[in-house]
Amino acid sequence: MILGWFVLLIIPGILFVSDASLFPWLSLDSTAAETLFWITSTGTAPYGVATVLLILFLSYRRLEHSRFFSLFLAISLSMCTTLGLNHFLKPFFNEARPNAVWLDQHNLLNTDSFYTLSKTERKIQMMAAVNQVEHANTEITLAPLVKQHWQHEIGFSFPSGHTLFAITLTMVASYYLLIAGNIWIPGLLFFWSIAMGFSRMLLGMHWTQDVLASTLLGGIIGLISLLVIHKVFPFIWSISSRLAPRQIKANQ
Repeated sequence: MILGWFVLLIIPGILFVSDASLFPWLSLDSTAAETLFWITSTGTAPYGVATVLLILFLSYRRLEHSRFFSLFLAISLSMCTTLGLNHFLKPFFNEARPNAVWLDQHNLLNTDSFYTLSKTERKIQMMAAVNQVEHANTEITLAPLVKQHWQHEIGFSFPSGHTLFAITLTMVASYYLLIAGNIWIPGLLFFWSIAMGFSRMLLGMHWTQDVLASTLLGGIIGLISLLVIHKVFPFIWSISSRLAPRQIKANQ
């Protein structure tokens, strides 16, 4: 699991050190761009909830009840921590997204004033800017799904919440599944995490440093969540074990 995390760190790390930018490398009106949209949607509400539920369902069928309960607690703790950290860091760093900077460079958006607006006003301005892309003298054409994604994602860039979500979920779920001897689900989660990071960069949602930092933070959150649950879980399990016989007697 730790080795997999290092591999996940190396990929954006190489891109960061080489100062490589993946946007606007990909044609955003292609089938590949639409595929990346569906990959990134697995980390977007409400589909992200369905992703967590799917992982829990697959894990439930492969883990003992005690380990599954521990997994459930660890995922709950890590997801709450991820959401809270992402909500705090984005306005703190106040970083513009790559697509917003690109629109600014083509005089379709003013990032200086854009991020001072309310969420509703930002959506209106982004919609107007996106609708002008096809009429402007630019090298980019947006597929309908990508256009919809640009209009929806109007928050700050750092960190990548989608990458945080994917890495944290992968780390926590893989730990328990690997202990149970399951390899193929952690393997799929590993490649899903890689695809998530690339989708965020290629679609113009995040800079390389956003994905790199989120991969680092996601791994740390996952490890800390596992540590906390392993320290607390025996205590919770002992209490539930004591209460269960009492509940049975009460029902009798």
